[in-house]
Amino acid sequence: MNIQIFGKSKCFDTKKAERYFKERRVKFQAVDLVKFGMSRGELQSVKNAVGLENLVDWDNPDAAIIRYLAGEGDKLEKLFENPRLIRTPVVRNGRQATVGYCPDVWKEWT
Repeated sequence: MNIQIFGKSKCFDTKKAERYFKERRVKFQAVDLVKFGMSRGELQSVKNAVGLENLVDWDNPDAAIIRYLAGEGDKLEKLFENPRLIRTPVVRNGRQATVGYCPDVWKEWT
């Protein structure tokens, strides 16, 4: 099991996700999404697992531009260029992924 948590340093849900795995003594790799971002392959894998609409942080005012982009590839490219538009935390376990705080799903992984 190789857990990766992509999040923003000031995001409370990201901190809750890290605490969830620490309490269960599950090793994970924390990645600062704003500082390091995601590779194109990782972003594509997460999109395939959760869907593009769930991946976007619609509370971010800059996310409105994504609604007006025509193709899914264009939307994905905008998320790749600006990782602040991605809803956090993004928790990956191989090909499986969740967006947001989802302890019920993570329980099945551990």
